[in-house]
Amino acid sequence: MRARTVERATERDVFEYALLRVVPRIERGETINAGVVVYCRARSFVAARTHLDVGRLRALDPEVDVDGVRAALHAVECVCRGGEAAGQAAADDAGRRFRWLVAPRSTVVQPGPVHTGLTADPEAEVERLLDLLVR
Repeated sequence: MRARTVERATERDVFEYALLRVVPRIERGETINAGVVVYCRARSFVAARTHLDVGRLRALDPEVDVDGVRAALHAVECVCRGGEAAGQAAADDAGRRFRWLVAPRSTVVQPGPVHTGLTADPEAEVERLLDLLVR
């Protein structure tokens, strides 16, 4: 059993991810990256991490509803965690929640295109991508 656990820990699985972009004024199309959503089917893993740079956001729109943007980003994190906080998505599996979150939409918080990669640790991948692409 121990050998199988060690083998699984070093095995790399395919994962998918999308950036979460804030578009404070839809008509202008300007965006800032504010989070990342990661999904790994092999591990039934989905998670989102967000980081909102309010200074950059206000540079695009000084009158932006920062609390509203924060609430929308927080909602994405809740859907990823599942459970009661996920609302209607509470009973959905990780893949279905990910697909719903990355579906195109015309809202202030929008997903970017989905990309793929390989990882041995999806949780660490979320943090790595957040540091690389958002912070």
